[in-house]
Amino acid sequence: MYEGAVQDLIDELGRLPGVGPKSAQRIAFHVLASDAEEVERLSRALTDVKAKVRFCEICGNVSEQPQCRICTDTRRTSDILCVVEEPKDVVSIERTREFRGRYHVLGGAINPIDGVGPDDLRIRELMTRLADGQVEEVILATDPNIEGEATATYLARMLRGMGIAVSRLASGLPVGGDLEYADEVTLGRAFEGRRRVEA
Repeated sequence: MYEGAVQDLIDELGRLPGVGPKSAQRIAFHVLASDAEEVERLSRALTDVKAKVRFCEICGNVSEQPQCRICTDTRRTSDILCVVEEPKDVVSIERTREFRGRYHVLGGAINPIDGVGPDDLRIRELMTRLADGQVEEVILATDPNIEGEATATYLARMLRGMGIAVSRLASGLPVGGDLEYADEVTLGRAFEGRRRVEA
């Protein structure tokens, strides 16, 4: 245990997701060893992100403007909507350069244990976006875990009967993986999502 400002910094860093006590201590001592200009840049970046960044009024992605760059991009198709849990998921999908539609960020996943229900997510906003009839397909790209599956199932039920095609991202074996290390659920999904190989 340290005292004063050092322990306060370690405690605050330890509250960040994925930062354990040892990592928090290591970061705190890195900050102490850094020159004042470097620490000032970090401080300014933290202050700026809270002051300037908001969520897009259309899709819920992060943006410094009322609407994000994806929602204002006229080259993107508006008949396919990809539903994701968090803004970081948008970045992951954009890196593939495979998707040219638009997004809807829910702001999380249904998780009763943590007290997160459907009303805590941006599901009402999703239904409002779908009401005008422009969207022909909704891709449910929630995480392949219990919470993501529950959210995808809930949304699929809500969208049933709207005349919109609903699809789910395929899941299965990672490229470069070994079958012996795959768990039963992953291997089962790989069998379900298999596709015909053309000779």
